[in-house]
Amino acid sequence: MYFEIIGTLVDVEVIAEGSSVRERRQLREHYGAGRWRKLKGVGTVRVADGAERRAGIHWHKRFLD
Repeated sequence: MYFEIIGTLVDVEVIAEGSSVRERRQLREHYGAGRWRKLKGVGTVRVADGAERRAGIHWHKRFLD
């Protein structure tokens, strides 16, 4: 599904870190080592048909040592 994040994300929080990040092995293979975190937040997105919606968004972020 296509979507575009428009505006800023709010209520951002860490929901997993370290060994709790289940996708950690795949993330390291594709993007390299680091301290991976899984985060969530709420933002406005524009979907394929042009409609704008509020949505919960999850993503991974790598923190380098």
